[in-house]
Formats: sequence, structure tokens, C-alpha cells
Amino acid sequence: GATMGFFPPDELSMQYLEQTGRPAGHVALTRQYLQQQLLWADYDAAPEFSDVVELDLASVVPCVAGPKRPHDLVPLKEMKKDWEACMSSPQGFKGFGVPDEKQGSSATITVNGESCDLTHGSVVIASITSCTNTSNPSVMMAAGLVAKRAVELGLKVPESIKTSLAPGSQVVSGYLKDAGL
Repeated sequence: GATMGFFPPDELSMQYLEQTGRPAGHVALTRQYLQQQLLWADYDAAPEFSDVVELDLASVVPCVAGPKRPHDLVPLKEMKKDWEACMSSPQGFKGFGVPDEKQGSSATITVNGESCDLTHGSVVIASITSCTNTSNPSVMMAAGLVAKRAVELGLKVPESIKTSLAPGSQVVSGYLKDAGL
């Protein structure tokens, strides 16, 4: 997520100060300070950047985090191949060290009276999350609505899968609660 966003103050910011009862001298001092510190938005001047980053959107591909560490990104189209390599690689950074003869093994468990077969790679957690500083209420609302509608249409999550909805802020949690999601 973003660690900081900068939206420089401008004349509209000063209008806000005036409309909310700040003394004229305070508004003038604020404007002067911001301009002298080069924090004032000058929409007539071209911005100067220390670096310019270009991104070809065609190069952006869907990725999956993991499988062991959330900061490892694996392109979705390579996930199966990466998973299979991780299974037999030595235990460690990107390996599970599972011998070839045990990679097809499974275990049957019972959760809340439902019998479930688990194999290597079974999905056991399904989560919709957002981080605190980039929490996007509209996206979380949409995700909640999609999940609610899926259940209404008959989607049933097996008991062996732990589901989680984790908004990044209490405000978004309130939106979801108020909407019955």
C-alpha cells in the first residue's frame, strides 16, 4: 500500500479555511508560508520530478502471492509450474521438501460434521482484505455484495475452508455492517 500521498494546498484550501471561520490574517499567513516553503500547488507551472517512471500497462499481469511468503509474487499463468517446483524443492525459501511419492497423498478431516479430503495445495483460507492506509470502501462494498449474492445463488463454502472478510479500517467495517454485508 501507499505510505504517503501528497495533495498540495491551493486556493480552494484557503477558501475552506475562510468558510470554516479562520481569521483572514491566519489564512494569509498560511498561504504565505505554504508558498515560501514551495508546498503551494502552482497549476500553471510544469511539475518537476526527480525521477520519471514509465509503465507499459500491457506488461502488467495477474499474480498470486506466495505460496510461502506473501511478498513473493508468482504470475498466475506460472502458478501451477511454480507450485510443483516448490513441492519437491528442498525445504526452505521456496521449497517444501515433499518427496515425490508423498505429493499425491491426502488426509480426510471432519469439520463441523462435514467430511473433507485435503491434499497438498488444497485451499483452506479464502479471504477478502484491504490494508489500513489504502482501504477502499467502494471496492470492499462491491466485494461484500458479490460474496452475498454468490451465497444467495447457492455457493456453499466447504467447512474445511476458513473464510474471512477483513476491512482495513473501522469505517469500512461500519459501511459493511450498515449495508447488511
